[in-house]
This record gives sequence, C-alpha cells and structure tokens, in this order.
Amino acid sequence: MSEQQRDSIYAREQPPGDFVFDERVAAVFTDMISRSVPGYATIVSMTGMLAQRYCQAGSRVYDLGCSLGGSTLAMAHHIGDLDHQIIAVDNSPAMIERFRRSLETEHRDVAGRIELLCGDLQDVDITNASVVVLNFTLQFIPQKQRRGLVQRIHDGMRPGGIVILSEKIRFPDTTLDRLFIDMYHQFKKVQGYSEMEISQKRQALENVLVPETIDDHKQRFREAGFRSSDVWFQCFNFASLVACK
Repeated sequence: MSEQQRDSIYAREQPPGDFVFDERVAAVFTDMISRSVPGYATIVSMTGMLAQRYCQAGSRVYDLGCSLGGSTLAMAHHIGDLDHQIIAVDNSPAMIERFRRSLETEHRDVAGRIELLCGDLQDVDITNASVVVLNFTLQFIPQKQRRGLVQRIHDGMRPGGIVILSEKIRFPDTTLDRLFIDMYHQFKKVQGYSEMEISQKRQALENVLVPETIDDHKQRFREAGFRSSDVWFQCFNFASLVACK
C-alpha cells in the first residue's frame, strides 16, 4: 500500500480521548476506511462517475474533507480533459501532506488540475462550483454549523450542479437502528477488527462524529434551496445522497 500501513491503532489499550486525524491516522487511513465503511470503494468510484456527468466546462469541483484524496483522484480521472479545476480541502496537515506527496510521485498526470488547501471548511470560498463532494465530512462538523455550510455550498454553485454527501446515519426507528449498528459491528469483525478495537474506536468517535437521519439531510438540502435530493447508495448505517440545484 505504498506508504500506507495496516490499521492497528486501537489494537492496544488507548488512553481516553477523542478521535483525531493526525499522522498516526493518516499513515493507516486507506486501510482504516476501507475496512470501516461498507461500500467505501463503490462510493468513491461512483463519485468519479457522477462528477464526470455533472462537471460543467470552466467550473470548479470541490472535495471538502478530501483526506488522502480518494474521491478527488476518482473525479480527476473520470472528468478527464474537460476544462475544470478541483479544489481539495482538509483541515488535517498530515492528510494534506501525504496527498501532496502522492500527487508529486504517483498522480502527476492530474496534479496540475488539483489545488490543495489545508484549512477549516468554514473558511473556504465556494464559487462557480458544478460539483461539491462531502464524503464522510459533514458528520464531523458541529451540528449547529451544518446548515450554514450547506447553504454556502448551494449559494456558490451553478444551476444544474450537484452535491454528493456520504455519511454515517442513524434511524428514527430504534429497532432498525440497533439492527444496522449490530450488522455494522459484525462487518468490522469480518474485516479483522477485534472487539477491543471496535469498542475503543467507538468511544473515541462518540463526541466528534454525530450522525443524523436521512430525513435530516434531505430537509437541510430543501431549506438551503436544492430542488431535489435522495439516496443513491446505502449499506447498513452508511449512505450516500445526491442533491441537485
């Protein structure tokens, strides 16, 4: 996996603390997310295909919370030579630095179309956008700030543009919510994570990843002015939506 390592961060007992996207996580992130999010590879690949369909000539494509650039690279390769610029943003210096190195060594063919920004999403100027991606990003934004971010995305988009939003979700029905959580934990066990790893990571994420229902996301899109939105992918308590302006 190039510089990537197998995720064993929570294989040993960890002191209490919130999950942080630091160098430890960046070093194992590719393995971590592929073993932690059912359908992740499909979501990334289809993000590229959706971007190819909706990217408009002369526009900008934003990947907000780009991590190591999986969705960014999928979009760059699918969109191809159409006149566009991709803005990839993450607030983790470790993630941005690793992404930068991969552009310089492994992805030089698309590097010229990608601008990397390390900073807070709330400070990003979104303009002339035809595609905006938030793949497993909004769930880490404080809930009170989510409405304003989605509104700024809408206001900075061209008509006919789309938002791709992938999230861990919860369900209003407690029986279904428990079922999908249990199935998700079983998925992680199949991927090789131990009970201790699953438990420790869940505790670390408890205060920083706050999931919402699909209806919460769709209502927020409506209130921001998007004409339609719906789920295009779901596996257990993970889903991806598309919203059209």
